[in-house]
Amino acid sequence: MAIITISRGTMGLATALAEKLAARLGVKCLGREVVREAAEKLGVSHEIMQKKIQEAPAFLERWVSERKPYVLAMQAVLADYASCGDLVYHGHAGHLLLRSVPAVLKARIIAPLEARIPLAMEHEHLGREEARAYIQKVDEARAKWAKFLYGVDWGDPQLYDIVLNMSGTTIDTASDVLALMAKRPEFAITPEVSKKLADFALASKVKLELALNPATRGLELEVQADNGEITISGAVPQASLPFRVDARFEEELRAVTLGVQGVKAVAFALSSRPGGIVD
Repeated sequence: MAIITISRGTMGLATALAEKLAARLGVKCLGREVVREAAEKLGVSHEIMQKKIQEAPAFLERWVSERKPYVLAMQAVLADYASCGDLVYHGHAGHLLLRSVPAVLKARIIAPLEARIPLAMEHEHLGREEARAYIQKVDEARAKWAKFLYGVDWGDPQLYDIVLNMSGTTIDTASDVLALMAKRPEFAITPEVSKKLADFALASKVKLELALNPATRGLELEVQADNGEITISGAVPQASLPFRVDARFEEELRAVTLGVQGVKAVAFALSSRPGGIVD
């Protein structure tokens, strides 16, 4: 079996396909649940969470802005689910949140605008032209987010293992195709893949905690996990460390990291650079 992410434009038939596919494979189907759980982790409302992960970034907005914890919370929740094994996810940017994880079947579906408009009208209580404008606005925002956060073109077919055009097929047929692919060896959850999923989930939790901690939230730190052993690397601005990466700062990092369940040990590969923390 496999972990499957389904990407689409708003109102793009992904929910129906995901539910059909998950039922066929007998696995968990996830969508808005991940957003709700991420909101709970941050102590914010579902509405605020949706706004932070869907609105197009402002001109010259930085990755180290206030939006960083929202995306990392989404990644931590989804990674935790993925570490448990087989699932179908049709929510926000699954193919990008899990892009460094092996054996994830990344699918994209394309649905005709005319098929999406009635769904938007019903779901958002809009007229036809309002629904058309709504779909275009949300799709544009998602494309900007992908470019802003990951430096990729959302529609680039190279981001996916398969792209299905729903104008020429049905939900049933699309489900058949993905179910067949999910059973291929390259998407199998082997013991080696399971370990990498667990390591990725733990590293994601640590990154979130570092992003929330006042002493480290403005830093771009890389986190790697290996069987509970965490390595934190990155360049630390000299404005926060007048002379060097000293023991006091490392102890702050160590305390935050060891507070994450599952962490056994912490190692550092930090360096200093000119400049201050951007917050």
